[in-house]
Amino acid sequence: MAKSAPAPLHVVILAAGQGTRMKSALPKVLQPIAGKAMLGHVIDAASALGAAGIHLVIGHGAEQVQYWARAQYGKDAPLHWAYQAQQLGTAHAVLQALPQIPQQAQVLVLYGDVPLVSLSALQNLCAAGTRALALMSVTLADASGYGRILRNRAGAITGIVEDKEASAKQKLIREINTGLLSVPAAPLRRWLPKVKNDNAKGEYYLTDIVAMAVKGGMKVQSVGATPEEVEGANDRLQLARLERYYQLRQAEGLMRDGLSLADPARFDLRGTLKAGRDVKIDVGCVLEGAVELGDGVQLGACCVLRNVRIAAGSIVNTHSVLEDCEIGPDCRIGPFARIRPDSVLGAEAHVGNFVELKNAKLGPGAKANHLAYVGDAQVGGKTNIGAGVITCNYDGANKHQTVIGEDVFVGSDTQLVAPVRVGDGATIAAGSTITRDVPPGGLTIARAREQKTVPGWKRPRKQKRE
Repeated sequence: MAKSAPAPLHVVILAAGQGTRMKSALPKVLQPIAGKAMLGHVIDAASALGAAGIHLVIGHGAEQVQYWARAQYGKDAPLHWAYQAQQLGTAHAVLQALPQIPQQAQVLVLYGDVPLVSLSALQNLCAAGTRALALMSVTLADASGYGRILRNRAGAITGIVEDKEASAKQKLIREINTGLLSVPAAPLRRWLPKVKNDNAKGEYYLTDIVAMAVKGGMKVQSVGATPEEVEGANDRLQLARLERYYQLRQAEGLMRDGLSLADPARFDLRGTLKAGRDVKIDVGCVLEGAVELGDGVQLGACCVLRNVRIAAGSIVNTHSVLEDCEIGPDCRIGPFARIRPDSVLGAEAHVGNFVELKNAKLGPGAKANHLAYVGDAQVGGKTNIGAGVITCNYDGANKHQTVIGEDVFVGSDTQLVAPVRVGDGATIAAGSTITRDVPPGGLTIARAREQKTVPGWKRPRKQKRE
């Protein structure tokens, strides 16, 4: 007999809370962990589980949450919304999403402010909840403030008691309910309307369904997790604690794959990292977006990389900032260099201290070793850019390009007023202001012998868009 198809998984994410202890205009679930909103981590986990439907229960800051979701996942993302106008408890919140969930589905309840539950733990919870009510529990040294798991002498779960409702004896229990659970939709649909709010807080507790399941003869079982992965963030201190836990978890995984980190506690990855063999990263580095580091790449202390690809053998020295750029093999960058978007360095190019590139292409072996600005420029191979050189690419309204050929020597303190071209093999004397194209070869000198003022000159203005 063929096996029946598994029930479709529908994930309900509770994200309606105000988060007053954050003291922020940003809804609590949008506070970031590793550069991504906590809610984003939870949605991504639900997607990784292969959820047929993801249902977000929103309330406080609903418009902000929906705007964020559209920006992050697109307006056509398969996210379903349920609005909880009054925060009357977790059972009431899940009830708002229930009409959108098929009768034959399996339901997984997650929380938008509990972002770091591992995929393996969630998979275990879903597996346990196919024919039972499965709860995720954890044992804490201090369980104050949490609902306690109640068990009989045989060890079977009989209920959950909230901290404010617990007796002195029950408060000695250290196994707590995390709030995460998985259960078939059909019994959940029967139980939720029966939940009462006759408790100290006057709320409809989702945990009350445990006693209903036991009474109805349904098996209730627990799935374990580590305390760190099920911790929520209600204030800035907890948020920072989750950040460090998440970063250390990432760092340890990368190091097991061969990455060398000088100190895994002082490393931040706010995106993805693909690293080759023998890559070394010093302390204080922050990597954002998609970063690729080839074999043997070295990052000095306190570098910031955002959406960067660095080929094998290149070294980025301390306190350098690179974003949306591509670095060829065996390059040398920094210290204190800034490489801005759309810049590309060829093999063995050098960009030294206090050099800034923007939309610049440096050919193989080209060098700008100190105190230069190269923007909207193409620089040929083996060309040397001296200290204090500036490509004057902006006239106040428009950007213009500078094209420098191969094997060019640009002397210190030269200004290249774009648009301008410099031919192969040319040498430009230090202190020159270049306003016309420079022919190949030879020495070009352009130093003003007099100072003059042009009366009535008007600075270019940007055209207003209609």
